[in-house]
Amino acid sequence: MPRFDRYLLGQLLAVFGFFALVLVLVYWVNRAVGLFDQLIGDGQTAMVFLEFSVLTLPNVIRVVLPIAAFAAAVYVANRLMQDSELVVMQATGFSSFRLARPVLVFGLLVTLALMVLSHVLVPASREALTLRYAEIRQNVTARFLTDGQFTHPAPGITLYVRELAPSGELLDLFLTDRRKAGQTTTYTAQKALFARTDSGPKLLMVNGLVQQVSGQDRRLSVTKFTDFTYDLGGLIPERVATNRSIDALSTAALLAARPADLAETGATRAAFLYDGHNRFAQPFLAVGAALIGFGALLMGSFSRFGLWRQVALAIVLLVLVQGVSSVATGLGLRSDGGWIWAYAAPSCAVVLGLGLLWWSQRPRRVARSALALGGTT
Repeated sequence: MPRFDRYLLGQLLAVFGFFALVLVLVYWVNRAVGLFDQLIGDGQTAMVFLEFSVLTLPNVIRVVLPIAAFAAAVYVANRLMQDSELVVMQATGFSSFRLARPVLVFGLLVTLALMVLSHVLVPASREALTLRYAEIRQNVTARFLTDGQFTHPAPGITLYVRELAPSGELLDLFLTDRRKAGQTTTYTAQKALFARTDSGPKLLMVNGLVQQVSGQDRRLSVTKFTDFTYDLGGLIPERVATNRSIDALSTAALLAARPADLAETGATRAAFLYDGHNRFAQPFLAVGAALIGFGALLMGSFSRFGLWRQVALAIVLLVLVQGVSSVATGLGLRSDGGWIWAYAAPSCAVVLGLGLLWWSQRPRRVARSALALGGTT
């Protein structure tokens, strides 16, 4: 690779790493706030939150990498134009397409990373998330119990446990049930255990009292028990393991669109085929985004006021590509043959980038021809 190509590629990769890190952090923090409230609010530990946060990173990175590639191309091109480095290279005879060669290599490197994410890391992380969510939903103690605090797992239910023993026992339990109108039932027990049976989850209480207040005269009845079983079927509905989503399936499974997978996810065959081809097509948005950003800034010349018009043009074109992607998604999900629309947005982005590179040379050719014509006259 010539020295200029190595220099420009190095600049692009360095700036790309910075923008990718910043965007991933911003996007991840935004997602992590909601995840933190959900998991910690359900009684999960910080380690569970950290595990879920790591598993969401591949999808976050996949989303932000094309944007980071676009930002890197715009930033590097703007800086080189302001320093007149690109102007010097153009004066030596480099065409816009020749200048964009390292940009194309840069876009293909980002595309390769996106391919690995789309086909390997994102499906694996999504499947792991599905399994972990299913495990947590089965963990009743973690979802509903916090020792030393009054909790309300359902309307009309108040639950308190003094301590959660390492063995899983609930020490000094207090449970109030006000779900029936005009009746309040209070259960106290020295210890209790959660148990899952064929008929649903049960609460096994040992050595306690049942105090019931009912009727208009608010009569109190007290029953002492050695062991008592409380049905949690209405309080904690039994949940089956969460089915996998399309994102958790492999690319081969999406393209095969087997009936068993369609039934498990509840998605259509058109959605399977579109998403499978989309995993091949979307990574090439990085190439198109980089070419758009670089080509738009080549249309300008050195100016003390900067190239804000060209930057605005690049952003508008990128928004246009995103609009094409949204429309193509709607069209692609309508029929089994709609998977072809998955390639619409990346193709549009690449064509726009190449068109900008071609257009950036046109004014100079026109100017030279006009100058030659003026010299002959």
